[in-house]
Amino acid sequence: MNTTLKIAMAQISPVWLDKEATLKKIEKAIKDAAKDNCELIVFGEALLPGYPFWLALTGGAEWNTDVNKKLHAHYVNNSICIEKGELDGVCQLAKENEMAIYLGIIERPTDRGGHSIYASLVYINEFGEIKSVHRKLQPTYDERLTWAPGDGNGLKVHPLKGFTVGGLNCWENWMPLPRTALYGQGENLHIAVWPGSDHNTKDITRFIARESRSYVVSVSSLMFKTDFPKNTPHLGEILKNAPNTLANGGSCIAGPDGEWIVEPVINKEALIIQSIDFNRVLEERQNFDPVGHYSRPDVTKLTVNTERQTTVEIK
Repeated sequence: MNTTLKIAMAQISPVWLDKEATLKKIEKAIKDAAKDNCELIVFGEALLPGYPFWLALTGGAEWNTDVNKKLHAHYVNNSICIEKGELDGVCQLAKENEMAIYLGIIERPTDRGGHSIYASLVYINEFGEIKSVHRKLQPTYDERLTWAPGDGNGLKVHPLKGFTVGGLNCWENWMPLPRTALYGQGENLHIAVWPGSDHNTKDITRFIARESRSYVVSVSSLMFKTDFPKNTPHLGEILKNAPNTLANGGSCIAGPDGEWIVEPVINKEALIIQSIDFNRVLEERQNFDPVGHYSRPDVTKLTVNTERQTTVEIK
């Protein structure tokens, strides 16, 4: 049995808050990964159409200002409505190339009215089917000014060759219980997506790998001051306080022993490719398995609500 999986980490910048142009970059990365026979490609958190950097740069908590209203409306207009088929092209590429995809999007779902947005991690299998959409459970700090909190519906794992793959968004990876929810379903390849920067990935990637005895793939986006499009509302206000580098990448892979396979890559837009071997998981689970032989479910047990939350139930 072939126990290896070839992974591409797409460390790219968005065409910020331009969903059509960013989708073209994403589709190009998928095609480039297909040329190298990759079987899984991962993109960073909120890559499509970009992370809300303006919140920390323009007084995002100020009440009822034109800057925050205009930028929020622009963000919502460039967010992704899956129900309208806005990921159909990506799904088709997954099917054509028999490649699974984890993609960080800003989702504008109709089941919550179509006006609020969520930081969602979408899993598309190698047959081009969307198998889970995980809405970030708790947006972090200033993200709460533009993203709504999600639910447990996307806390799912998926078979991929010999692996069982699951994923979380950014600081969700610091939350012990969501991690455990995935471990308990058999996860052995953990995907952690980030808006960018090695200060996020350099410690927790190895920690989760050592805790779970799984592979951990952390993928970050990039964002530089020069990446803000000229048609961005209130661009001058954003650039006035923006550093030259807003997200430096930091994509990396740790093995089931917690040691680096690919150390964090910074300040480089690239398709980072690496093959991993499932047997390493079994070797490391010999002495520790957090939900198997080293667990005590008679003492501590986790309950997970996977119901998709909605305000209105039409019967």
